[in-house]
Amino acid sequence: MSPFFAMGGYAAYVWPAYAVFFLVLAADFVSPLLRRRRNLRELRARLARQSARQQRTVSPAVNP
Repeated sequence: MSPFFAMGGYAAYVWPAYAVFFLVLAADFVSPLLRRRRNLRELRARLARQSARQQRTVSPAVNP
């Protein structure tokens, strides 16, 4: 098993390359999830502002 981890003397180059690959792979997986969460939060806020704006314009006409 030791020769496998030594990678024929190139372990100092191979293992960091694997680490960078898996970090990029994890970032590629997490990024869309975070973006979706942010987009949904912004959409909810926009809909709440729109609803509040509509209630302000409708309320005075309903209660004269």
